[in-house]
Amino acid sequence: MAQESKEPCKKEACAIQACLSKNNFLPQKCAKVIELLDFCCSRCNYNSTHCASLSGLLKQNSK
Repeated sequence: MAQESKEPCKKEACAIQACLSKNNFLPQKCAKVIELLDFCCSRCNYNSTHCASLSGLLKQNSK
């Protein structure tokens, strides 16, 4: 049985890293995975180290 990570939103943050790497670090190409991280962070009240960079990603993505 899978054990839940002590660090919420790690899976979503890793997905963003993979997406950005695959798309020449263009956040607009990774909007869906960035939204998933945003949703995860709001669910855990931003109580994850992976949520710290979210505001920067959201700003870049809206350009």
